[in-house]
Amino acid sequence: MAARAARDAVVRKGALEGMTLPGKLADCQSRDASKSELFIVEGDSAGGSAKQGRDRACQAILPLGGKILNTERARLDKIVEFEELKALIIALGIGIGETIDVSKARYHRVIIMCDADVDGEHIATLLLTFFYRHLKEIIDNGYLYIALPPLYKIAEGKNVIYAYSDAEKEASVREIKATNSNAKINIQRYKGLGEMNPEQLWETTMNPKTRLLKKVSIEDAERADQVFTMLMGNEVPPRKKFIQTHAKMATLDI
Repeated sequence: MAARAARDAVVRKGALEGMTLPGKLADCQSRDASKSELFIVEGDSAGGSAKQGRDRACQAILPLGGKILNTERARLDKIVEFEELKALIIALGIGIGETIDVSKARYHRVIIMCDADVDGEHIATLLLTFFYRHLKEIIDNGYLYIALPPLYKIAEGKNVIYAYSDAEKEASVREIKATNSNAKINIQRYKGLGEMNPEQLWETTMNPKTRLLKKVSIEDAERADQVFTMLMGNEVPPRKKFIQTHAKMATLDI
């Protein structure tokens, strides 16, 4: 009843209506949603590089300051009060709760772009929870994507290769050495998107011709619902059991 009352209060007050676009949003020039992209970026340093490296005509950047609210456990009024999520809701333009109108979407590609580490995956999971529970229409319409930044830059002379996993890195190094056993190979591991300069970020993660994107879809809604409830909900025992069961499959980022 409290949750319903909170939701009704948000809708009745029109908490998001008539609000100007958030100041931290670097919007794109295009007003054609089908050609516009919104990159949700982790942190101001990556946000700065993304703003400089982007295609201003069709790419908008919204930096988020660290971990966002776990919306699996939050009421709608608390979500709208949370500044980072409020900025995201206003930027997307479709409303929230019973006021959602997906035809008003300002971007037809919403791209979660986080670091390729455990913290980045956690933030991406929190964002996926938010979209699944409160803006599922974005997923249903095929608008939600996850960017895949590379883990390694492998340079040999003027030749540069980007690797997205340890296996890819090792395969690339073997390939270079097979061609030239005396090759001087320089390997750089990216700790985060903020380490990349604007040109690197554009070439590896934002350029439509070279980037890798994963489209988010819900093939099994019931199973997805169970997983979100277990991993992000209030009940600790199911989550503990899941961690214990899958502990040996974990990839540790130490």
